[in-house]
Amino acid sequence: MANILLVEDDPMISRMLSLRLQMKGHQVDLAENGKVGMEMALASSYDIVLMDMHMPVMDGHEATQALRDAGYTGLIVAVTASVMSKESEAAIKSGCDSYISKPVTETFEQEVQEKVDGHK
Repeated sequence: MANILLVEDDPMISRMLSLRLQMKGHQVDLAENGKVGMEMALASSYDIVLMDMHMPVMDGHEATQALRDAGYTGLIVAVTASVMSKESEAAIKSGCDSYISKPVTETFEQEVQEKVDGHK
């Protein structure tokens, strides 16, 4: 299964997504903002970074751009509440490889696995 970094500032969402992914056998590390997430991603090896785009301290756009500027080539997927194409395009421009819309659906775990499998 996948080694996942979940960068999410809302503790309820973070806990729920983490539990769902762990129930599917994934290892999940948590970061409460983009700055912590960026530091963790650079210090460890993850199959996928799930990045919330709207967070305090450093948002997902800034964190993703900083990771790419630092040479990070791993899979980064935006997890965003905005389903508007403008927001999705902004996430991709920041350096995200793809995105998953919030609120997540019953296929969330499958979407994550497909993105990991497609990146290998």
